[in-house]
Parts: sequence; structure tokens; C-alpha cells
Amino acid sequence: MAGKFFDEWVLGERIEHPIRRTVTETDNLLFSTMTHNPQPLHIDVEAAKASGFGQILVNSTFTFSLLVGLSVGETTLGTLVANLGFDTVVTPNPVFIGDTLHAVTEVTGLRESKSRPDAGIVTFTHEMRNQRGEVVCRCERSALIQRRG
Repeated sequence: MAGKFFDEWVLGERIEHPIRRTVTETDNLLFSTMTHNPQPLHIDVEAAKASGFGQILVNSTFTFSLLVGLSVGETTLGTLVANLGFDTVVTPNPVFIGDTLHAVTEVTGLRESKSRPDAGIVTFTHEMRNQRGEVVCRCERSALIQRRG
């Protein structure tokens, strides 16, 4: 399913995104090094073993980015004008290598654009859950979305 136009969204609409993703060591290492994040909890097995987690902790900004990415296909693919902001990003539970993650989205706001009559603003609450159903990341995303035709 491609993204929806502003006029097609309904307040309270909920989407269980179909793509699930198992996080690999390569995902975490590449993301951490590409973003110049030298945190030992993410890249040093021995330091991670000595931590309270006892193992590598997946970079939370990877988890956040994956959450947004998994949501695009059913929310904004082909209809996005611009992301306006990401608010209230929280990571209430850790992600570890080997965790399988999936995303759920709810439409929590709809409003007309004052400056763009051809678009409207949709607020999405995105949640990422692990294989045990624990929320590992949550955020609000405001997006400027095209109106239909």
C-alpha cells in the first residue's frame, strides 16, 4: 500500500506495518560508525559485557531511524511534501542484536495547512515493538502531506 493523501487519513486510524526486521550486529556497527558514534556500549563487546546490559546495546538512533523507515510505505510514500518534525522520542526498553522489531502507527492529529492549500498536516504516533511486544521506541511525527489531485 502506498502512502495516503491528506484527505484519506482518519483520526485514530491504526496501522500494523507488515515488514518486520531482525537487528544484526552489522546493522548496529555500520550505523554507529557511519554516524561517528564511538559509544563502547554499541561497538565494544567487552565493555558491553561489563555494563548493566551484559551485551551490546543497539544504537538507539538506529532504532529510531528504523521505526520511521518501516512506517514510510503505508504512511507517506509518494504523498509526503516534508517531514515537519519529530517530537517526544523515547526509548523505554533496550534493543539487542537478534531482536526482531515491528512498527505500529496511529494517526493522532489532522489539520489544514495555513500556508499550503494543496496539503495538510498529519501527526503520526509511531511505536516500535520487539518480539516480546515491549515498546522499544516511540515518537510523534508531523508530516506535511499532499491533498488528492
